[in-house]
Amino acid sequence: MAREGVGMAHGITLQQLRYFVEVAAEGSISAAADLLYVSQPTMSAAMKDLERRVGRVLLCRSVRGAALTEDGIEFLGYARQVVEQAELLEQRYLGRPPSRRLLAVSAQHYSFVVEAFVRMVKASQAAEYDFALRETRTADIIEDVRTLRSEIGVLYRSDFNRKVIDKLLRDSDLAFTPLFLASPHIFIARSNPLASREQVTLEDLEQLPRLTFDQGTDNSFYFAEEILSTRSSAQDIRVSDRATIFNLMIGLNGYTISTGIVSDDLDPSIVAVPLEVDEHIEIGWIGHASVRLTDQAERFLAEMRDVVTGFGVELLA
Repeated sequence: MAREGVGMAHGITLQQLRYFVEVAAEGSISAAADLLYVSQPTMSAAMKDLERRVGRVLLCRSVRGAALTEDGIEFLGYARQVVEQAELLEQRYLGRPPSRRLLAVSAQHYSFVVEAFVRMVKASQAAEYDFALRETRTADIIEDVRTLRSEIGVLYRSDFNRKVIDKLLRDSDLAFTPLFLASPHIFIARSNPLASREQVTLEDLEQLPRLTFDQGTDNSFYFAEEILSTRSSAQDIRVSDRATIFNLMIGLNGYTISTGIVSDDLDPSIVAVPLEVDEHIEIGWIGHASVRLTDQAERFLAEMRDVVTGFGVELLA
């Protein structure tokens, strides 16, 4: 017979692990408590007891919520695995229904990511779920994944930004997995005179407004979401969301440079035209090097690969 206190990682309970996973996902002890229908004092006490049992501070508490410490990030990877396996056992042998599905993804502004996310949500067929898709700035994507606010990040590398991006990822214990190589295209409105061209040059774009995604305080050329970020333009407009950039393409005949993959279902008014430059865009996803992906994250990656191959793009991995 096992000695007392040895059975579950020196007294850690499955309930504590489930609480901890929810607190990490919500970024708040009170929000997790509301979600699980327990009192805030009960949730707070459970987290303090968990930290006491593991002998490490897992959460950094503030008036803004509860963020994971470095130890908390590592612990969460193991906690998720235990909770997932326990749920599989309960479904198989106790006949319990699947639990609420969880997944958060942070990404640059790519329509193929949105389409893959839509497919993943539909395919989950879960009665309850809590999914998040954050289209955000490059630095925020890396920080979201570093702190496990998001399990997966989607961004691009190029010869220009590779060294900077790779160093940030190494410093954050994150790994970049290449997905595909894309030839640069411009995204423009169907009404734009260039929309009927088989290919455009940089000279063709000189009189058009260049639209780029704002990178905030990290508005470095290396964090730009678009290639050729150091090239000067007479007319520049920075935006913060995809809907706005599409409206400016239509209203001002503006353009942005991206992968060339645009879904007619999601973006029927926008077309992609090849750009004649000696560059390529390497799209990939990032995750914690030491943390195994959840099954839900794996499903999202599978959907993303399927969407991309549907456009005739060859995968790298």
